[in-house]
Amino acid sequence: MDNNWYKRYTLAEQSSAGLSGRSIPALVKALVFTSLCALSPILSQAQATRSVSGRVVDATSNGLPGVTVVVPGTSVGTSTSGDGSFTLQVPTDATTLTVSFVGFASQQVSITGKSTVQVTLREDAQALGDVVVVGYGTARKQDLTGAVSSLSPKDFNKGTFTSPDQLIQGRASGVQVTQNSGQPGGAATIRIRGNSAVTGTGQPLYVIDGVPLDGRSARPGLNTALGGSPDSNPLNFLNPADIESIDVLKDASATAIYGSRAAYGVVIITTKRGKSGEPRLDVGVSGGFSQIMRKIDVLDADQYRQALRYYDAPTTNDKGLNNDPLDAILRTAALQNYNVALSGGSDNGRYRLSLGYLDQKGIVRKTGFKKYTASLSTNLKFLESKRLGADVNLTTSQFREQLAPITNNGDFRGSLIGQALQYNPTDTLYNSDGSPFVRRGTIINPVAQLEYYNDNSRVTTALASISPYYKFTDWLEYRALISANYSTGVRRTSIDQRLNIEDYVGRGFALIGNNELLTQQMTHTLSFNRQVSPDFNVNALLGYEYQKFANSGSTINALGPAGGFGTYGLDYTNYLQYSNPSARNISSFVDPVTELQSYFGRAIVNYKNRYLLTATLRADGSTKFGANNRYGYFPSLSAAWDISQESFFAVEAINQLKARVGYGRTGNQEFPAGSAQGQFAFLSNSGGLGQITNANPDLKWQADEQYNAGLDFALFNNRLTLTADYFYKRTTDLLYPNIPGYPAAPGGSSVIWANLDGIIVNKGVELLAGITAFDTQRFGLSFAANATFVKNEVSGLPATLVIQTGTLSGQGLSGVTIETIQNGSPLNGFYLPTYNGINASTGLYNEFGAAGYAGNPNPTTLAGLSTTARFAKLSLTANLNGVFGNKIYNNTFNSVLNVSQIRAGRNIALAEYESGTRESLANAVTPSTRYLENGNFVRLSNVTLSYALGDLGKAFKGASVYAIGQNLFVITKYRGFDPEVNTNKAFGVVPSAGIDYTGYPTARTFTFGVNFSL
Repeated sequence: MDNNWYKRYTLAEQSSAGLSGRSIPALVKALVFTSLCALSPILSQAQATRSVSGRVVDATSNGLPGVTVVVPGTSVGTSTSGDGSFTLQVPTDATTLTVSFVGFASQQVSITGKSTVQVTLREDAQALGDVVVVGYGTARKQDLTGAVSSLSPKDFNKGTFTSPDQLIQGRASGVQVTQNSGQPGGAATIRIRGNSAVTGTGQPLYVIDGVPLDGRSARPGLNTALGGSPDSNPLNFLNPADIESIDVLKDASATAIYGSRAAYGVVIITTKRGKSGEPRLDVGVSGGFSQIMRKIDVLDADQYRQALRYYDAPTTNDKGLNNDPLDAILRTAALQNYNVALSGGSDNGRYRLSLGYLDQKGIVRKTGFKKYTASLSTNLKFLESKRLGADVNLTTSQFREQLAPITNNGDFRGSLIGQALQYNPTDTLYNSDGSPFVRRGTIINPVAQLEYYNDNSRVTTALASISPYYKFTDWLEYRALISANYSTGVRRTSIDQRLNIEDYVGRGFALIGNNELLTQQMTHTLSFNRQVSPDFNVNALLGYEYQKFANSGSTINALGPAGGFGTYGLDYTNYLQYSNPSARNISSFVDPVTELQSYFGRAIVNYKNRYLLTATLRADGSTKFGANNRYGYFPSLSAAWDISQESFFAVEAINQLKARVGYGRTGNQEFPAGSAQGQFAFLSNSGGLGQITNANPDLKWQADEQYNAGLDFALFNNRLTLTADYFYKRTTDLLYPNIPGYPAAPGGSSVIWANLDGIIVNKGVELLAGITAFDTQRFGLSFAANATFVKNEVSGLPATLVIQTGTLSGQGLSGVTIETIQNGSPLNGFYLPTYNGINASTGLYNEFGAAGYAGNPNPTTLAGLSTTARFAKLSLTANLNGVFGNKIYNNTFNSVLNVSQIRAGRNIALAEYESGTRESLANAVTPSTRYLENGNFVRLSNVTLSYALGDLGKAFKGASVYAIGQNLFVITKYRGFDPEVNTNKAFGVVPSAGIDYTGYPTARTFTFGVNFSL
């Protein structure tokens, strides 16, 4: 007999009648129950049973808790325990079991003549129970009408990552992820469906477990005599091992629910939660190493000596040695990564506690990234009815960066990588005692630069939220979300007085910076999700939200006294009081607090599982906007028709054919807080006040309208899936300062922010395909591919307005810009003189052609391809991604490695020496199309080989070992370290794109690890 029926009865009875005040029907049921208990021995003997036990695992042999196991056609069933095991008394004539679990394909298992079985469930991407996070809630995949890319751990890139955005690089159509720097923890640029940022970063809105992020890192910035440092990634505080899913909302019909912050798309990150069952301890341990992926070819010592004669350069530049300056500052860098997660609980209370530690050394000596993370999530239910509940999440982390003097805009003295590339390979690197050799003059030994420079930052973050809810019925729920995201950063930087930097030599330099970020949020939602009739389902949402953003910081920096800070074995930042009082600077800031008040609603209607309609409206009131435009309204409407559900459509091979159309309007308020107001600032040294912005009461959000049309196909029992989307995105009311025609501030030169006339259009096509070639118990082979084709164009600007950006750096290039935003060109189009070669007889430049549009820094094609092969317990996954149709300006070759450098005793590029034309050293350092290179590339981004060991004894469950290679190779004609580059070369508040300048090189990484559960 099924002995579990008693538990099911009592739970159902308690939920309907409670424990007191039973109704008469409840008492009758109780009497029946008592009688059945008395008869149970007789009933048990009347139907003979036998015992069947087993275990249910996933494709990697990890046990699955909470899986339903039943005998078909009966009420006999049970659920698996925490490690996936079960024991069930089945009728003696039972021949099969049905095994089912949300997100996995149900499976029939034969038990004829068997007392034990092991069942491996395969994930079913087409399962109707699959849900996608769509903002303030979820929706079934079959109900989606917008453009959403949904990725789970099986889709993520594998390897060692400092932030979760790296998990989806090349994996989602329409999404370009560019690592701005090879520095561990460095920032990335993410573009969704093209670039439309005239000011600001153009980055998407990140939402973590329902909490929208500020989008900034609390690490203090830094500007020294050698330039400003690259940014830190604002997602570094998250542990990639804690991520359950990443949903990318791409079209406005999906993003409009986030209103004035969603113009550049929305990335929703959901962290892992505990599952019901016995306590489970998941452990992951990995280690490995990194090396430089690709070098820039410069002259070695022998080639340098030959080049001195070839160019008639001073022979005194030959110092007689053979060194490799770049190798001297590089290393094989170790890494180690540990993750532990404890989870479990019951339906009334689930929990997950995770701890993580990452120590990733950088391939440049004295650089690295350490991160400590702790995360706790609980899901609690109260009352006998279990209708009252609360979800509590707490994520804390601290990461520490050891940074090299690698800047975005180093001057003629360069920064570390430029110094290493152009340092004379015949010159001295070390003194006889092993200390770094310090030259006189402006040429800086990279070994000395690295040794005599210290830059350390520490960022501590806590993201806490509590979300109580009450289910009035199974289809009506109220939920609140209260959250706070606090982050503080400290940076301590010092430059030794022994280093030959003119500003600091003989004195030294020290700086301490502190920053604080705080975001507070309160959200209320009322959700309605009901099958109103057999053919009609409604999923509706109403909400109110209030957010508050604060940002402040302070800095103290100083030069040493006349004799310098000295050498006392302490970092200069530990005795700043010893600095020169007249060369000591203190500054602090606090941004105007920004408040955002919002009202929003959404309705998803499903009629007969074939006609779908989604409507969204959000109203945002923001203190960033002018007094006359406090509120903006952001609607969207989309519809879908699942043709394959129609009775007239009887194509057996096609499982799904769904057409989608949508329109929406979103906004952008990514500009400095308080810019709509007349702002004053304390002047640095005089102690007086100065006006920095004029008020503009009419300032409003930048508007983004988007149209989308798509088709979803599934064929041959879902073995072939295809999604195709056409999008048209139109950006207007561009946010921009210093608009011609506006008056200056009284007595000053302050700026005014306004909405600039102009249109930026991004239009294109996205394709996503999945193929399951084989999927048997022993062998599997699948492919996933995506491609995006996008065109970008600017129009409608005032006829005479040309916005400059894309600054170049280095000797002879001060104040030069090479990108423009103007009508008829793509955003940030390169605008350069045409290079017409070198006169073979004189070695001088031929006359340059007139400056004009020269190329597009924005890719026109993105592509990704991944394949997974599985044989028994062995699996192999490989991922490639590519970018095509864009140009890169090689500022490194232009200013650092041009042939004229050899005259000054510096090194040059091997490609210039072997060009076949003897170039004159008198040629000026001139920006032109000579240094505009093809940015196309294909990268083997990662390969993973894993072996599922399964259970090892009684203690270790679902063990697996793996080896991963990242950035194994890149195919490109680009001559820099890596064609995936985006050095920040902004001009004021206008960002640049596609410029490369002596950045931190990309690493090739190998990781070896093991995962298991206890």
